[in-house]
Amino acid sequence: MSQTSMRAASRAASRRLPRRAHPTAAFFDLDKTIIATSSSSAFGRSFLDEGLLTRADALRAAYAQFLFQVGGADERQTSRLRDALSELIEGWDVATVRRIVAETLHEHIDPVVYAEALELIRRHQDNGRDVIIVSASVVDVVQPIADLLGADGIIASELETDGGRYTGNVTRYVFGQAKADAIAELADERGYDLRHSYAYSDSITDAPMLSVVGHGFAVNPDRLMRRAAIEHGWGMLRFRKPVSLGSPVTPKEATIIALSIGLGLAFGWWLFRTLTRYAGDRPT
Repeated sequence: MSQTSMRAASRAASRRLPRRAHPTAAFFDLDKTIIATSSSSAFGRSFLDEGLLTRADALRAAYAQFLFQVGGADERQTSRLRDALSELIEGWDVATVRRIVAETLHEHIDPVVYAEALELIRRHQDNGRDVIIVSASVVDVVQPIADLLGADGIIASELETDGGRYTGNVTRYVFGQAKADAIAELADERGYDLRHSYAYSDSITDAPMLSVVGHGFAVNPDRLMRRAAIEHGWGMLRFRKPVSLGSPVTPKEATIIALSIGLGLAFGWWLFRTLTRYAGDRPT
């Protein structure tokens, strides 16, 4: 399936829910927000087994994953990783990549999905909101994961192809401010009321994404993200339980998850109201 076709499929998926006069959406970062790892590197072993990656490439990918896990990759480093990715995938066969992702999706993604994220996704959909996954990972990886999770659409990075192979050029890189810009563009296209929409992310680089909606939430925030959440009045949530999509959550677990999310949402609202009241009481 071409990139154009995948985007069209994403748009079609987002129309499954009934349109409201003022529709809203919930925008979720993917890596370390919905899943407890990096979506792109999750398939590294399969790419190695299929001969797309060399062992040297795998070592570099493992190091990049280490930086990702410890939160040491700032915007400049991430841009360098993007350039390294461009060089790495140049010449890869598109059909082979998509086949590997499709065949190993359950193996690599199922065990690392946060139960709390699934609960939130379902809650937003039950309340009539579109759920949109927003990720710097590429469309060919993000779209199958979104389909697996039952999301209503995606915003993701795009790679140039020629003759069925990746050229190495990144035609759209959805990172940092670009995420917020893409959300605003999609909202304008579909009529989303961003003031009453939601966004979730773990990374300080996604501060623009959380700022563009009325209800931002930091998930498993590190020190910088926690500070930003306090300054902006965003809620803070802890996702702790990766769960296989094939394993049902027990009623007790569901109750605990729902309670923890509810407390996080309530605290975020209280903090927002408190900071707003404090700002209004200060002398000008």
